[in-house]
Amino acid sequence: MLQTFLNSFRVPEIRKKLAFTAAMLLLYRVGAYIPAPGINVDAVESIAENFTGSNVLGFLNLFSGGSLQRFAIFALGIMPYITASIILQLMTVVVPQLEKLRKEGEVGQQKITQYTRYLTVGLAFGQSIGYVFLFRTFSSGGTEVVDNFTFGRVFVIVTTLTAGCVLLMWFGELITQRGIGNGISLMIFASIVAGLPGGISNWWQSPDQVFIVMMPFICLAVIVFIVFMQEGQRRIPVQYAKRVVGRRMSGGGSTYLPLRVNMAGVIPVIFAASLMAFPPTIGELSQASWARDFSAFFSPNGWAYIVGESIFIILFTYFYTAVTFNPVEQADNLKKYGGFIPGVRPGRPTAEYLDRILARLTFPGALYLAAVAALPTIILNQTSANVFFGGTSILIVVGVALDTMKQLEAQLMMRNYEGFLK
Repeated sequence: MLQTFLNSFRVPEIRKKLAFTAAMLLLYRVGAYIPAPGINVDAVESIAENFTGSNVLGFLNLFSGGSLQRFAIFALGIMPYITASIILQLMTVVVPQLEKLRKEGEVGQQKITQYTRYLTVGLAFGQSIGYVFLFRTFSSGGTEVVDNFTFGRVFVIVTTLTAGCVLLMWFGELITQRGIGNGISLMIFASIVAGLPGGISNWWQSPDQVFIVMMPFICLAVIVFIVFMQEGQRRIPVQYAKRVVGRRMSGGGSTYLPLRVNMAGVIPVIFAASLMAFPPTIGELSQASWARDFSAFFSPNGWAYIVGESIFIILFTYFYTAVTFNPVEQADNLKKYGGFIPGVRPGRPTAEYLDRILARLTFPGALYLAAVAALPTIILNQTSANVFFGGTSILIVVGVALDTMKQLEAQLMMRNYEGFLK
């Protein structure tokens, strides 16, 4: 594996891509420490204890890489873009015009991406206003978080946070186009990993000695299980008939169609976390007692949150798998190139066969995602641990690392270098 890393740095093109990716992530982390204009840094630090892993603010702060507790220019993180992507993907199934755009290929996808960007700006603007008033309610001791709370000052802060979110969206797209890996996923990965030193410190200072001893083994077991399930696949045998082209006979042979147990990757987990964070956020922004109770009811460590997140993960796993893999298109492609599955007639019977196999594979894959996202939290709820450790974070970190590793391996294989996976 070390030799593969060295080989990747020896290729100028891959080296440039890795350097570009690292530079974008570095800019992202630098922006997490630059406070928004007009913010009283001392007042923000005094209310930082409100951002714990047991409430939604701590959860949102985790996905922003600590930017929210500093009220930095990247306090919104990339979550508004993810929420906008969820809304557009759901609307694609409901709105015929969007469904038509999706089927138009690259041109239609660019149009949908443009709509997603517009919606991201709107969501970021509204969320920025909510955060400004939320931080003002946390002000204590007569010290205001926002100096000189006027319309102009609030407008500047909201505009800065919205621009920061748009800038992160641009960073993510640049990483996807010119770097290695999926830019949005890598930025979430960087946000979670940034909190790793603090998490290790809290783990070591935990009063529960059993927790201190068992935590490394729990983490290792969960990571091994995630890697095992992420790489699991069912190989559907495919036979290609020989064809006569001119005076030569071509084609023939056998191969397989790999169907992964978890074809959706970590996207359902990110989508579910985004949706489950939305209702508690609204509760935190309101001063009403019922809203506070509603926010506490959906605490990230509560049973309501765990059950809701598990249900959304299962639903989004089926939905995203259906979006990424179309059995009808696969059956048509096989028929077009003279391929068939032994024992299954080409055309519609092949599509039905693939759809049936995919449904059977997706069910355990969805249960696996929901279990890994929920079980670590359930285990920690039974201990006196003071560290925020969630299965959602582990799934995202390990899943993004595997996907990025595969993309780097593909780049190396194009140049006849041995990759990570054997």
